[in-house]
Amino acid sequence: MADHTETSDDEAFGITDRLIADVMEAVEAGTSDAIDVLLDPLHPADIAHLLEQLGSRDRRDLLSVWKGGMDGDILSELDEKLREEVIGQLAPSELADAVRDLESDDVVDLVEYLDVQQQEAVLDALDAGDRVVVEQALSYPEESAGRHMQSELVRAPEHWTVGDAIDYMRSDVVLPGQFYHVILVDPRLKAVGYVTLGRILSHPRATLLRDLTEDTFRTFHVTQDVEEVAQAINHYHMITAPVVDDDDRIVGVITIDDAMAFLEEEAEEDILRLAGVGEGSLSDRVIQTTKQRFPWLAVNLITAILASMVISLFEATIAGLVALAVLMPIVASMGGNAGTQSLTVAVRAIATRDLTGANLWRVIRREVFVGLINGLVFAVVMAIVGIVWFGSPMLGAVIGVAMVINMVIAGLAGTAIPVVLDRIGVDPALASGAFVTTVTDVVGFFAFLGLAAVWLL
Repeated sequence: MADHTETSDDEAFGITDRLIADVMEAVEAGTSDAIDVLLDPLHPADIAHLLEQLGSRDRRDLLSVWKGGMDGDILSELDEKLREEVIGQLAPSELADAVRDLESDDVVDLVEYLDVQQQEAVLDALDAGDRVVVEQALSYPEESAGRHMQSELVRAPEHWTVGDAIDYMRSDVVLPGQFYHVILVDPRLKAVGYVTLGRILSHPRATLLRDLTEDTFRTFHVTQDVEEVAQAINHYHMITAPVVDDDDRIVGVITIDDAMAFLEEEAEEDILRLAGVGEGSLSDRVIQTTKQRFPWLAVNLITAILASMVISLFEATIAGLVALAVLMPIVASMGGNAGTQSLTVAVRAIATRDLTGANLWRVIRREVFVGLINGLVFAVVMAIVGIVWFGSPMLGAVIGVAMVINMVIAGLAGTAIPVVLDRIGVDPALASGAFVTTVTDVVGFFAFLGLAAVWLL
């Protein structure tokens, strides 16, 4: 492989601009062997990252030359919106080779967003037993533990010793590619505890496995929300979360790496939704991106019109004192920023289950008082600005009082609106921003112009 000494922002992921250029040169030359030399040393996540950096045409050209190079680990690392495109360019035999060695949860993650024809192509590539497992997982609700669990695990009867477990794992039994616990079951296959591999290897062979079980053990039902499972794994510092069916029989596990990946994905989605861009990615086409952003831009236009209608109520007031038009955006902007701060904290707390009925009013009071204190401080600043800039103490008083009112309302709205939306089943990350902005704009303009109409004219 060539010695790439140049650096770029992507070098931390094993990808450099020079490497991408070398790959595309090999594609143009039609030399699959040269592509293998460049890409084989890379981690599957790095290859997926490289594919995501390419345009649709370059990606298609690469896959047409690099026959047989794509494997399941690369597909599972790809942005889900690119998988359908990439899978559509693979021959059935290539697809079969790619998915055959994947864990069941990775196969489910691979196929759940594909169309029916592509799902069948992937499922046909699996052995009969693996296909049944994947189809069973797909039958569970989309965001359930059953959909995201892996069926590969290691069970042991609760009466076994350390020696029994070691002999079993050293036999010709097929073990998961990665696992952290041996799960103990009773004769009905009900999970009763688990033991880490470290404890098994560090105790004498005669030690009973039931004497080595972990205090963190707890089970989760197949229909339980996977986000709740991930939060529990994080909260209780678990490594493995056993998943059980209606009869409490162990049917799979969710491991810490999958849980953390899910929480990271949810956090990324919340950030994008707070900005009103849905679940867009850099690989989306122009039309897709436009469709994702248009609805919330339309909502923003409606809220802006509403704020403008409030301003129109005070046309005479503004005409009588032009300084109001100069200072008016400051009040709305400060309220909007304060509301966004409270909103961001509230949405994160809702997502992490930290904001509950028990502490809701305490958090709201805190945000209101924070808004009050900040409002008072900036009110003094703006009052001085109003006096120095326009020579009017009353104008300074008007903008100061309006600033306090709007920042208090911003703290209240930024916390209360996400909670209300969450209670009625609307995603607070997606919808809160428009409502909070509307409230702070309307209140800011109304308070400032209304006080000006009473005190200055």
